[in-house]
Amino acid sequence: MVQLAALGAALCAGLVSAGAYPPDVVDELAESSMPKLKDWLAKNPQPGCTYETAAKRTEWSDLSLDERKQYTNAVLCLQSKPALMSSQAPGAKSRFDDYVVVHIQQTPRNHGSYWNWDRYAKDPASSPLFDGSEGSMGGNGAKVAHQGIPIPGAPRPYDMIPPGDGGGCVTTGPFKNMTVNLGPIAPTLQQIPRNPRVDGLGSNPRCLRRDINKHAAAVTMANYTHSLIRSNSDVYWFQTVMEGQFPQGKWGVHAGGHYTVSGDPAGDFYVSPGDPVFWLHHAMIDRVWWIWQLQDLERRLAQVSMTRTMNNFPPSANGTLDDLSGLGVLAPDVKVRELMNTMGGLEGKFCYVYE
Repeated sequence: MVQLAALGAALCAGLVSAGAYPPDVVDELAESSMPKLKDWLAKNPQPGCTYETAAKRTEWSDLSLDERKQYTNAVLCLQSKPALMSSQAPGAKSRFDDYVVVHIQQTPRNHGSYWNWDRYAKDPASSPLFDGSEGSMGGNGAKVAHQGIPIPGAPRPYDMIPPGDGGGCVTTGPFKNMTVNLGPIAPTLQQIPRNPRVDGLGSNPRCLRRDINKHAAAVTMANYTHSLIRSNSDVYWFQTVMEGQFPQGKWGVHAGGHYTVSGDPAGDFYVSPGDPVFWLHHAMIDRVWWIWQLQDLERRLAQVSMTRTMNNFPPSANGTLDDLSGLGVLAPDVKVRELMNTMGGLEGKFCYVYE
């Protein structure tokens, strides 16, 4: 009912047309997997969380205009609050920047291991996410001449994503006046001024740039995501295929989503959370992982893989459920096992499903 109400409000506001986004094969898989979740919960009651009380995470285009504006206003609020990490990262000017700092510092540990990509994959620049309206996450960047995106280690013709039609500053939508402060570290646009610090944590104010790219979006179609979930029963291969097997010329949906936005900082491996749309992309990553877990909850709630450092560089021990993960000064450290369970982790503080 909540989803129908949100869709109705969106229709009344002229945000989407009736039947614009029928369920895709991933949506259908998620829906057909819900009995498995309910059965597991019946056998394994969770502290402070039931299916009935779980929060429902909803796709962007299913939100009403007011709900979308509440989200973007919350981001703008974070960008108006003073940073907590400016002593270690002089470039951090806001609470929003604090999260970017944590990502930069933890990138070697957190990588390699919601927007519904398929809805907008054919024409992302015209989608409710990027059309530049007040109900969007901001528009494409102004059109400027620039090269494509090189993919290190990939064979030709997969070693270069052709450029999109943007590349310049975002001039429409809620973030048209946004200032990017941190990075770059690994830019995909060559015209970005360098950071005064090698670690990217110095002050480097500039505009938000995007190059919305339908070539990258092509690998985020639902058939790729469905195959990722259904064809990889082991977490190692699930993670590997999601990230991308670049030496074989195979992009993963994770990389495809990032390069759909591209620009600065979204196209920067380290600084990508500096574009607010990063958080919707990674909520979709979380949703896909959640649907993958639902296929075998007893086993997959306890599956971790690979070492504690990306590509085992520098060499490190294998990750475990008892490893600590945290957000520095922004949140206390918690064990990984608590983050694995969206239906009762952290003594019920994690209690959500995806619609």
